[in-house]
Amino acid sequence: MHQSLVRRRYLQGLQLLLVLVCLWAGVVRGQGVELASLQTSQEEGALNLDFAARVTLPKAVEDALQRGVPIYFLAEARLLRSRWYWRDERVARVSRSWRIAYQPLTNTWRVGLGGLHQTLDTLSEALNTASRSAGWKLTDLSQVDPDSRYYVQFSYRLDTSQLPSPMQIGLGGQGDWTVGVERVIGVDVAR
Repeated sequence: MHQSLVRRRYLQGLQLLLVLVCLWAGVVRGQGVELASLQTSQEEGALNLDFAARVTLPKAVEDALQRGVPIYFLAEARLLRSRWYWRDERVARVSRSWRIAYQPLTNTWRVGLGGLHQTLDTLSEALNTASRSAGWKLTDLSQVDPDSRYYVQFSYRLDTSQLPSPMQIGLGGQGDWTVGVERVIGVDVAR
């Protein structure tokens, strides 16, 4: 019994260390984005994710937008089940991509998510629309075991891989285009 208690404390310490490292990485990489809220909810037999972020674009990104270059924001979430005997099991992985583009003829901003588009008057409204999601389905509750421990790895970032090819040249070393945040949160699963 003493060995199982020691092993459990050791594993809890490792998990805490993993969470702290991920949070530290999110603080270091998370420039231009402040995560206002990130939480899970259970509705209609599904485990859902809600998030809201505040985005502050660097001057270089805002200038590119004003010149008609569309930018993309990518949100990714992975639901993982903790296991002591092997790497944690990935239960679900979901992603969403928002496209923001300036329409110079109408002096409006267009935000696209999948096949849906919305026209807005200001850049701040467009960023607000593209930086939040409610009721985003991670997985069905039937896929999770209430006796296991789960956590979500979440990231929200400016996706430079979707920029026009000429703009991608030389972006690797430019910190202005590194906009994003990462977080890890625990999940309470109850049926």
